[in-house]
Amino acid sequence: MWKERVYRLHMIRKHFLSPCLGLFVLLATLSPACAQSPVPAPDQRGSFSVLIENDALNGTDRHYTNGLKLTWLSAEDDLPEFGHWLAKNLPLLSNRGRKRIGYALGQNMYTPANISVDTLQPNERPYAGWLYGEVGIVSETGSRLDNATLSFGVVGPLSQAQNTQEVWHKLFDLNRPRGWAHQLNNEPTLNLTVERKWRNIWPHSSYLFGLDGDVTPHVGAALGNVFTHGAGGITLRIGQNLRNDFGPPRIRPSQPGSSHFTPWDDFGWYLFAGVEGRLVLRNMFLDGNTFSNSQSVDKKTLVGDAQLGVALVFSRFRLAFTQVFRSIEYVGQANADRFAAVSLTARF
Repeated sequence: MWKERVYRLHMIRKHFLSPCLGLFVLLATLSPACAQSPVPAPDQRGSFSVLIENDALNGTDRHYTNGLKLTWLSAEDDLPEFGHWLAKNLPLLSNRGRKRIGYALGQNMYTPANISVDTLQPNERPYAGWLYGEVGIVSETGSRLDNATLSFGVVGPLSQAQNTQEVWHKLFDLNRPRGWAHQLNNEPTLNLTVERKWRNIWPHSSYLFGLDGDVTPHVGAALGNVFTHGAGGITLRIGQNLRNDFGPPRIRPSQPGSSHFTPWDDFGWYLFAGVEGRLVLRNMFLDGNTFSNSQSVDKKTLVGDAQLGVALVFSRFRLAFTQVFRSIEYVGQANADRFAAVSLTARF
């Protein structure tokens, strides 16, 4: 079984991963060039973000059922020595942009559709938890945002996802999850994610009743034993002071946003809607453990997300709500998924 898994990973790298990364580089090179805005003076404030994703607001408790992420992002061009090394060596970061270094800690939780069953459910996605840390570099030129992030952590009982869900459900008198004995095995994780996002702003457009509007296409790719995929999509926004940011943050895999914002006025707001398609080569939470036997399902190669939401900026704070719709991810999945994301970002 172990040799078979190694062989399958080799074939994925040979026949799928190289073309996928090649496509990402091609898109990043050939995508329509946005007019480059003048680079302003460095922003002297960092930011701290709290992001929660959960399906409870949609009346479900299944599949990707909870995510929590805490992120600190430095002031612009305030990088430690190893941050300068990362900025030079992580792929696809613009040399022209202002750089920030970011650190994050997160936990994701995945369950079958029915959590009241204590026996193995062979045709359902497995129970799984992921506890991870991240370090990454963000590079912004004004009209383009590049992001390269390394994540490292653990999947399995060490992630403490079982304890988190059991305590949460007991606290709010919800159904007790009974199948965590069948979760994925402990496995260290390492992933690289790269993203590029462009921004075209139409300020005070007469077609939008004097509001700002923009279109932000993006491409991205992930490589690692947790996620391996290529992605592309687009987001539309309408509101006030869209120069504040590139959209609210999300927990990956997702449409990219920004964990920082730069307020141009004391108040701003915008509505947004977007779509993303992913070519999925690996998803540990569907494929199972890499080097040990575990429960798995047959994943879908093409997965799509659609999202819509609202963001509010009050002086040093940004609050955003996002509703996410995710297509069916594996063979036998009865229904597509919906979940909500809420983020709060503060500048310091």
